[in-house]
Amino acid sequence: MKIPYSLIVLLFLGLSCTGQQTVNNKVIELKEIVSSDQYPNIDGILVAKDDRIIIEAYFNGFEKDSLHDTRSSFKSVTSLLAGIAVDKGLFKVTDQVQKFIPEWKDDPRGTITIKNLLEMKSGLACEGFFGIGPDCEAEMWDTKDWLNYILHIPLRHRPGLNWAYTSMEPELVGIIISRTSGMTLMQFAKTHLFKPLGIEKYKWHITPNGGGYAAGSFNIKPIDMLKIAQLVLNKGKWKGRQIVSDNWIDESTTCEIDVEMSFVRFARTQDAKYTTANYGYLWYRELLQYNDIYTEVLFASGNGGQYMMILEDYNTAIAFTGSNYGNWKGKLPFDIVLKYIIPILEEEK
Repeated sequence: MKIPYSLIVLLFLGLSCTGQQTVNNKVIELKEIVSSDQYPNIDGILVAKDDRIIIEAYFNGFEKDSLHDTRSSFKSVTSLLAGIAVDKGLFKVTDQVQKFIPEWKDDPRGTITIKNLLEMKSGLACEGFFGIGPDCEAEMWDTKDWLNYILHIPLRHRPGLNWAYTSMEPELVGIIISRTSGMTLMQFAKTHLFKPLGIEKYKWHITPNGGGYAAGSFNIKPIDMLKIAQLVLNKGKWKGRQIVSDNWIDESTTCEIDVEMSFVRFARTQDAKYTTANYGYLWYRELLQYNDIYTEVLFASGNGGQYMMILEDYNTAIAFTGSNYGNWKGKLPFDIVLKYIIPILEEEK
């Protein structure tokens, strides 16, 4: 029996409406559960699939135009700024820093490369993750000359040998961008990244040396964090314009350095399988394995639950903001991604 075309159309529309209603119901459920005690201090969730925003929700008094501290997730923005500088020929990742920091000329620290800084493998005696110490960032903030403080940090081991999390490296990258461009980091970012993306409202933390802090404490709207994640998802292109080269996006987000910890593990998702996260040029990757989910997430991470995430398998960008500072609940967005956002994306298919 031949089915009339009009009936086929009606059946398709019915299925489409049913599928969309399921998605809407799941989004409503997500918003309700985040408003409950199960996910405390999640301040914002934004999800864009195929460059279309499908979730935008704010909590705890935050609104669409509220600025939120990005903490260390801003380090990944510094990676993008470094890529733009490389694209413009200001420096190469293989360059040694003594070329731009003459204070370290004829010093073993001068042999640190730009790539070492971007990969957090400078060898400087700092460690902010595992309690090995010293926590150079906290010590630096108590000084009146941050650059002078950094220039007096000794080497723990030769550059390029081991990964150690610290804010010193991205701050040095920011200083080098400023010195090679002849602009402040704030001017460089505004001209070459923020203005092209239509990012207008934000607040830098200004260092005692008068520069924009390149390692964090930058306040921005969550919708603009989402734009940055979308830029990376789209290989450096925004509305048809190449802001940073696709070669840089590929190189900086390859992420082959084992950081010996799992964000999913700290999110405490029951029955999730976890493996270590990997590090690139100030970006992380981690494999997500939960029930039928098997996919990779590329992300920027900041204390308290600040994330810019990219799910390449789903052509999706995500932004989270939160206020779970200094505790494991800052990793709860990974639980939300596994239990709610990816199932919603599956329904969107």
